[in-house]
Amino acid sequence: MQQTSHQQAMLVMLDRAPMGWAHYWIFLLSTGGTMLGGVSVFTLGVALPLLVKSFALNAAMQGLLGAALLAGAVPGAAIGGPLADRFGRKPLMLVDTVVMIAGALIAVFAGDPGMLTLGLFVFGVGVGIDYPVSSSYVAEWMPAAARSRVMVAAITFQAVGFMLAAALTAAILTVVDADDAWRGFMATFVALPLLFLIGRLFMRESPRWLMGQGRNRAAADAIGAVITADRAKLAALGDGAAGAVHIVAKAPDEVRKRGIAALFGSAYRRRTALACVPWFLMDIASYGIGLFTPMLLADLHFGASRSNIVLADFSEIGGTSLIDIFLVIGFLAAFWVVPRFGHLRPQVAGFLGMTAGMLILVAALWWSGPAHPAVAAIFAGFILFNLAMNAGPHSTTFALPAELFPTQLRGAGSGLASASAKVGAALGAFFLPVIKAEFGLSAVLVLVAVVSLGGALITALLVEELGGAASLEDRHGEPIAAKPASAAASVRSA
Repeated sequence: MQQTSHQQAMLVMLDRAPMGWAHYWIFLLSTGGTMLGGVSVFTLGVALPLLVKSFALNAAMQGLLGAALLAGAVPGAAIGGPLADRFGRKPLMLVDTVVMIAGALIAVFAGDPGMLTLGLFVFGVGVGIDYPVSSSYVAEWMPAAARSRVMVAAITFQAVGFMLAAALTAAILTVVDADDAWRGFMATFVALPLLFLIGRLFMRESPRWLMGQGRNRAAADAIGAVITADRAKLAALGDGAAGAVHIVAKAPDEVRKRGIAALFGSAYRRRTALACVPWFLMDIASYGIGLFTPMLLADLHFGASRSNIVLADFSEIGGTSLIDIFLVIGFLAAFWVVPRFGHLRPQVAGFLGMTAGMLILVAALWWSGPAHPAVAAIFAGFILFNLAMNAGPHSTTFALPAELFPTQLRGAGSGLASASAKVGAALGAFFLPVIKAEFGLSAVLVLVAVVSLGGALITALLVEELGGAASLEDRHGEPIAAKPASAAASVRSA
């Protein structure tokens, strides 16, 4: 551990500050990747029936379009996190919005499925960069008492993105009653990142990253711009720390010498697996089901007559939106569950709930048959799946990496975890429609149930008690602030 008393004092001020308007602004600007990821997944799901008619897409090409959006996030996350550790959080948060805009412009003017696939892939790269960078950024800024809830709120904006996309796609369909309405959908991919780009121009760099570079006076200035504090005292602390590099880690020498390779060393390999594997499995389930929910509902005959593809899209938007409301309710539950019970127990319970939801769907199909589906049971299965997912693993897998790794590895660790998740998402998006075409809807639902059960078992196997922590640094070295008074508090905070 390498931290001076001046650096320690600055972090105490940052961690103990009350939430102010600047914190909320930081939070909102950090939701770009999660919200735009939700917008893009929902919008593509609605656009697929239109694209099938416009380009005569087969099942493999449908899967390829869905996988392109998600596959792009894999290299984006893999390179974005380490680059943010090297060059800072803010520059990468600007770059990723520019990449999204570029991909969206390619998609808007695409004349064939190949060009559309390229545009979606580039857009996905931007989203992938944003996930680890924005999660690291918001975690490093938030006061300790509010961090868990704010991290859950950040991933909640994926569900907000779903609802926003439902409103936007429905509005576009009212204006453009034609099969090429999907171009209007793609245009929203341009406008929304542009708004985030403008807002992010005025952000301050993460003080923790600045301290990790030995730029302590700049860190003090950034803290003073966000929290209410004695500016002269902060300046004195920054000057007192001089050029000292701040590093608090379980194995600081290994982190300093090996860099990203330290993620696989003895100090962090278990945490790396805990960050990556459950999130990989969660995204197979969540993205595979989420991307194709409109088409799944159509196959269950909840859509309008298939002779009018636009009217069918309206009906499927309505059914999907009703289900997606429970995504938001699940996230609201996570606001209470995660701060009270920690990350790991809700993750296990949520995976089990997702398993139960899929099994309800399977039972409903087997009992009543696809020609006459049990409507109440079908919706109950989807609702349970969404509630359990967002009250548990969808929230916890996003928040965990920022707490599992120290500042020098936070971007890289979060990037690796996010890249692993997007590999799972791309696999689910590509293979689930193919499996559905070859083996039927029940096979898809059973597979998602098995994957969800695997997430519960692996989380339980890899669980590492992190202990109570008021500061991010408490996860890795000597605490900055007081530890919880009881062992029960320590367990709850894991």
